[in-house]
Amino acid sequence: MDPLRVLIVDDHPLFRSGLRALLGTLPDTAVTGEATTGEEAVASAAELQPDVIVMDLQLPGVSGIDATRRILDTSPHIGILVVTMFEDDYSVFATMRAGAKGYVLKDTDEEDMLLAIRAVGKGEAIFSPAVARRVIDFFTGARSEVERTVPMRAFPELTDREREVLDLIAQGLSNPEIAARLYLSPKTVRNHISNIFAKLQFADRAQAIVRAREAGLG
Repeated sequence: MDPLRVLIVDDHPLFRSGLRALLGTLPDTAVTGEATTGEEAVASAAELQPDVIVMDLQLPGVSGIDATRRILDTSPHIGILVVTMFEDDYSVFATMRAGAKGYVLKDTDEEDMLLAIRAVGKGEAIFSPAVARRVIDFFTGARSEVERTVPMRAFPELTDREREVLDLIAQGLSNPEIAARLYLSPKTVRNHISNIFAKLQFADRAQAIVRAREAGLG
């Protein structure tokens, strides 16, 4: 049987080297490459076509969430396991919407980390216990931060990401603040805002704020 081919995406050298060493001890896995930015992740995924990508969320430039979405748009067969320090509702549910198969925290022990990588390689979904509790609460009716802050029926012509950006505009955040909150580049935020204004025919930011708040955002 061919080994499970893994691409590691993280901007911290210690994490990459530690995970590479861990996977190197196993005969059924092989590290096919590494990337340190979201753009590198997208390019490496297209070139290497790994079975699994271990993806950090907070990356220079393109975020791990956006990189996940872009990779799966063209290579939906790749399993993406997010490994991060963040366990807030936004990060968890935005990652799930982007198409990741798993979400575990960086303090996960080695045995569970390997279990998660192998599970995603098989097409299974897997979450750290703390993250799993959030997912269970969400689907059993508990209102998550995403639900409270971004009414999902508002402006159905927008994508989820565009609706999130509009929600933050309605809260009065500037473009740099939105970029920092969503781990996006300023250029990506500008592109989302242009799309929002075009789809909803907003004349300016003031109109966008008024209309968004009338719809329950912000």
